[in-house]
Amino acid sequence: MRKKQWEADGMLFRKKIERRCAYCANAGKLSGEEMICRRHGIVAAADQCGHFRYDPLKRVPARPKPPAFRKYKDSDFSL
Repeated sequence: MRKKQWEADGMLFRKKIERRCAYCANAGKLSGEEMICRRHGIVAAADQCGHFRYDPLKRVPARPKPPAFRKYKDSDFSL
């Protein structure tokens, strides 16, 4: 049986997620922009190394933009 694409590389949403310690399964958050890594000790959240393993639960997606209702008129919403 063939593996699905997301199972093959461990990525759920995008194939090319930026490799940062903030998203790594080997790191935990200390404070602010500092992480504690199992392999390298205390590192910055923006650092990266060859032992990166993506953890989708650590990623906080960006908030969606609110819809621009200004371009609509009141007559667009009436029957």
